[in-house]
Amino acid sequence: MLSQWLFSLLWLGVVLQRLWEVGLSRRHEARLKEEGAIEHAQAQMPWMIALHAGWLLASLLEVWLLDRRFHAWLGVPALLLFVFGQGLRLVAMYTLGERWTVKVITPIHSQPAVAHGVYRFLRHPNYAGVALEIAALPLVHGAYLTALLFSMLNGLLLQARIAAEERALAATGPYAAQFRGRPRFIPGAWRT
Repeated sequence: MLSQWLFSLLWLGVVLQRLWEVGLSRRHEARLKEEGAIEHAQAQMPWMIALHAGWLLASLLEVWLLDRRFHAWLGVPALLLFVFGQGLRLVAMYTLGERWTVKVITPIHSQPAVAHGVYRFLRHPNYAGVALEIAALPLVHGAYLTALLFSMLNGLLLQARIAAEERALAATGPYAAQFRGRPRFIPGAWRT
């Protein structure tokens, strides 16, 4: 029971962090749009919101309603993966600075995509971090159904999201040439 309460505190911290991120994104979005930036893939946003809200809710409900137990052999590695995913996302956000938003927004003027920091190794470190978080957070307390279901749903959504983002970046700057040969998620992986 104590471990369920501790998981709930971790869960609450993630909820508060996501709310802070939405606020930060809105501030960045407003500034970018004042400068003439363009929003892309607007139809995907309701799906992203539903996926993340559903993932958070399902994580907590599965732990409590299905009385999932904490098992150190699973929970500790999952927590480490979750923290790594958080770190990867925060580094990506920091690297993008005021260009980071939840939505796909590109500057109106042809600015090159950010290619320094963690973006030297991956095209989409933020999405890699999100994928780790979605899989790992529920597993911290044995909620394997949530981890499996929402990882699959996130994979489907990311296929569309990444395609839209890469099209938008390629249309507004030298993205294709700049990131040729750089893997999307795993350093040293396939080159497309």
